[in-house]
Amino acid sequence: MVVGDVGDPEACRRIVDGAVGGLGGLDVLVNNAGMFVAHPIDAVSFEDWQGAWRRTLDVNLLGPANLAWLVARHLLDRPMGPEGGRLVSVGSRGAYRGEPVTSAYGASKAALHSMTQSLAVALAPHGILAAAVAPGFVETDMGRTVLDGPGGDAVRAQSPFNRVATPVEVAQTVAWLAIDAPLWVSGTVVDVNGASYLR
Repeated sequence: MVVGDVGDPEACRRIVDGAVGGLGGLDVLVNNAGMFVAHPIDAVSFEDWQGAWRRTLDVNLLGPANLAWLVARHLLDRPMGPEGGRLVSVGSRGAYRGEPVTSAYGASKAALHSMTQSLAVALAPHGILAAAVAPGFVETDMGRTVLDGPGGDAVRAQSPFNRVATPVEVAQTVAWLAIDAPLWVSGTVVDVNGASYLR
C-alpha cells in the first residue's frame, strides 16, 4: 500500500512512483481525494477563509491535477503505449448547485470537472479516457457529521428515494468508467445523486 498527502506535490510523485513500482505499472487513476471544511463567508475570519480555500484547493484540485499529470506521463512513456489508460475523477453535485457553507469545496469540484474534460480532449489522441462522477451526499465519514446532525433528514429528503448514496453505488459507477465504459464516454461527468439534483 502506498499512502501520502495529495496536497503535497512531492507526495504525489512518491505515491505514483510507489504504485508503478509495486504493481509493475498503472492503467487507471481514480482521483478520489476530497475534503469538506465549513467556512461560511459571514462567520469566519479572513485568515480562516484563506486557510480553508488554500487547503481545499491543494487537496481537491491541485493534488488530483498533479496525480493526473504523473499518471498520464507514465501512460505516454510506457513501452506498450498509452492506449487503454483511464483517468477518473470524483467530483460533486456541489459543483453545480452551490455550496454556501463550503464554497471552496464547490469551486474545487467544479474545477475538477473542468480539468477532467480538458484532459479528455488533450488525451483522446493517445487513446486515454478521462471522465468524472458527480455524487450527491454519500454515507461516508466526510458526510457523517451532516447526516447524523439535525439537518440529516432534510439532506435525505433531497432525493425522491429519501436517502443518500451508499459508497458501493458510487464505486460501481467509478468502476464502470475505469473498466467497462466505452471510450466514447470520455469527457462525461456522470451524475450519481439519486435525482437529488437535475441539470
